[in-house]
Amino acid sequence: MLKLIGYLKPYTIFILVAIALLFVQALTELALPDYMSRIVNVGIQQGGIEDAIPQAISQETFNHVSLFMSRENKEAILEYYELITQDSASYQEYLERYPALETEPVYVLVNDTIENNEELKLTFGKALMAYAGVKSGGAEGNENFSPPSGFTIPEGADPFKIMQLIPENMRLQMLSEMDKMVDVLGESMIKQSAVLVVKEEYQKLGMDIETLQSRYVVRTGLMMVLMALLSTAATIMVAFIASKIAASVARNLRKDVFTKIENFSNVEFAKFSTASLITRTTNDITQIQLVIVMIIRMFFYAPIMGVGGVIRALEKSVSMSWIIGLAVIVLLGMIGIVFAIVLPKFKKIQKLIDRLNLVTRENLSGLMVVRAFNTQKFEEKRFREANEDVTKTNLFVNRVMVSMMPVMMLVMNGIVLLIVWVGAKQISESTLQVGDMMAYIQYAMQIIMSFLMLTMIFIFIPRASVSANRIHEVLKVDPEITDPDNPKQFPKDFKGEVEFRNVCYRFPGAEENILNHISFTAKPGETTAIIGSTGSGKSTLLNMIPRFYDVCGGQILLDGIDIREVKQHDLRDHIGYVPQKGILFSGTIESNLKYADDDATLEDIQKAAEIAQATEFIETKEEKYQTPISQGGINVSGGQKQRLSIARALLKRPEIFLFDDSFSALDFKTDAALRRKLKQETGESTMIIVGQRIATIKNAEQILVLDEGKLVGKGRHDELMKTCQTYQEIARSQLSEEELL
Repeated sequence: MLKLIGYLKPYTIFILVAIALLFVQALTELALPDYMSRIVNVGIQQGGIEDAIPQAISQETFNHVSLFMSRENKEAILEYYELITQDSASYQEYLERYPALETEPVYVLVNDTIENNEELKLTFGKALMAYAGVKSGGAEGNENFSPPSGFTIPEGADPFKIMQLIPENMRLQMLSEMDKMVDVLGESMIKQSAVLVVKEEYQKLGMDIETLQSRYVVRTGLMMVLMALLSTAATIMVAFIASKIAASVARNLRKDVFTKIENFSNVEFAKFSTASLITRTTNDITQIQLVIVMIIRMFFYAPIMGVGGVIRALEKSVSMSWIIGLAVIVLLGMIGIVFAIVLPKFKKIQKLIDRLNLVTRENLSGLMVVRAFNTQKFEEKRFREANEDVTKTNLFVNRVMVSMMPVMMLVMNGIVLLIVWVGAKQISESTLQVGDMMAYIQYAMQIIMSFLMLTMIFIFIPRASVSANRIHEVLKVDPEITDPDNPKQFPKDFKGEVEFRNVCYRFPGAEENILNHISFTAKPGETTAIIGSTGSGKSTLLNMIPRFYDVCGGQILLDGIDIREVKQHDLRDHIGYVPQKGILFSGTIESNLKYADDDATLEDIQKAAEIAQATEFIETKEEKYQTPISQGGINVSGGQKQRLSIARALLKRPEIFLFDDSFSALDFKTDAALRRKLKQETGESTMIIVGQRIATIKNAEQILVLDEGKLVGKGRHDELMKTCQTYQEIARSQLSEEELL
């Protein structure tokens, strides 16, 4: 994957935007369990009262509570409050909020910055808890608070009047017990206990507790909805950006792979099968596209959620952190096992897909041969075996992947049960709140799901890595045939003289040359024919002129310039090439002919078709030149395909024509008429023909005879019949003595 990382560089800004949106998504989703915890703890259990710092408290209650504060703390707290009496200017305003103000003075919180003073908040909370203990305990005391030794509260006596008689230093000694409770219960439980006192005080002041509670629940619920909507929006935007980046990278990869393949010579094509190149351009790039989406959407998101979930869970309860650790260890063990099982299979799958594509392509392209020899059963068996190999491997991988989900669910449910079991015990001991336990469960699920997402990514990355390596194998190929750094230019009066000087060629990896010391000159206005037995190197020699192969020795010159010293585009711009097997593309007859010259007029097309003897069958078509051509030209005959290929080359009007046995599918009459027209219309061009039939080439100005890669004869037909034994054998095997004259 790292080998193709450069394709992501143009999208760095979009990736950073996606990561920022992932932070937004993660933070909003991490906030949801906390809001749920607040609804349970504050909205339901605490009646909507958020803090142990009361917004209002009667003077009498405050005096009783202050008995459990030092003088300095009492004075510090009073700085945040204002005593409202009937003589106060704001009396009427506060009377509506606190009806009890009509009968007694009330302290009202006027400076909210006390919320920032954690020490005073804790002091106030402990004092409220002590106040509740004395008030509820009376003479019997309270399990959370008891008067100092030596003092008892008589039954029926006002405990606070008794407490006022206790010296301040002894009352403060009583608060040391509260400090021990803080260590045992935690500050949150102290706050929750104190809030119950505040709630009771609000009821005493005549406040509407139900309205206060419903407002808090609704307000917190709306915040949850807002967080959910924000998370959804971020998720959609990240999905859009990830899909856009992945699709763009896949597009660029396909373009580069296709461009690279277009520049392959026949040598490079021999290294990769056509089926493999198709798989690499389609399936392999699709694998990379899928993984890029997963990486952008999950690879960055999962760690944020995992780390954030751990931090939030620890905020709720440190004592249950061992449960998260246990879950992580189990998950890591599962990931390791899955990796060991699945990784080798991913490397195998792509090769099996190559094999399946190869069998399918061979069967479809050779369907007529398969039917002719009644080998359908054999081909079905080949396909079935290749298909079953892919299916079995995919099923194995999918079964492993599918087993992950139930195992994950088992781990998740086990963790939930463990949290509930441990949490319930802590709730009963007043060291954990119900809402915090519920939030802890949600955070544990988020942590586990983060590991599940990472598992999915790490399982798919190896497969994508295999695909990336296969694509890189294509992209890193340096074609053997390249343009020179300082190319020469053909002269403006280019004539098209082709000269071979002592040319040799050897296929890569071969021990012997297929062509040896070939020298000849093909002049403009003349036809040079090449003939020889099968495998003698005729097509290879012809294909060296447009540099489909490069010489291993010697030179090929066009108008005196070595073809390796000019650009391939400039070279091929002067050549009209008709391959041995006519190739047509899906489209129409017109679009196939205009492949040589997109600006050609209908008159030019008709003239080229007439020379190629294609008019006779084109005119019989209902749509004429707009007649559709199927993929590969399967809806036209071999002879028609050859004639259209010849017409396409003629439409280019090049200085050099190369015909690689391009008349083999034509009958003798059409062949003769076509060659006669070619001679008339292309008389100034250099024409090189590879042929198998003596009748096709015997009128050429120059005939080259190849035998086992060597030039064994060169001259006209009548000369070769006298001097070249190989030519004589070929000629006499095809024509009678009368026809040879």
